[in-house]
Amino acid sequence: MKRIIGIGNDFRRDDAAGLVVARALKARAPAGCEVLEASGEGAQLMELWKGAEAVILIDALQSGHNPGAIRRFAAHREALPARSFRYSTHAFSLGEAIELARALGEIPPRLEVFGIEGRDFSAGEGLTPEVAAAARALAEEISAIMREP
Repeated sequence: MKRIIGIGNDFRRDDAAGLVVARALKARAPAGCEVLEASGEGAQLMELWKGAEAVILIDALQSGHNPGAIRRFAAHREALPARSFRYSTHAFSLGEAIELARALGEIPPRLEVFGIEGRDFSAGEGLTPEVAAAARALAEEISAIMREP
């Protein structure tokens, strides 16, 4: 089973990028691929990816790249950059969930994280133009990945 999890908060502008991508993918998901949405709380993420062979997580990040830049991490092989996914509103973040799952031997065999560089994480709705364009492009890229064996 493949699982795609979009992470974010609809009310913190670019933080909703992962949710926007997941919503774009839901209608296109092939058999054997489940698309979910999550707030980003670590324990919830660990529960959502449990039992999946391959997991793709999509979240907004702020790492110093230009807004809209897409970054891809093979989290099943290496830790996420510590400061990149720092806009979590949770005490137990995405990176911490991945490292705890790794320590417990519960990390999925394939766990990829796609991050879209955000510009505006203030209160409000709607992605900035650069992030909206990146979300559309990433939805196309992941749609192709979903069809891979």
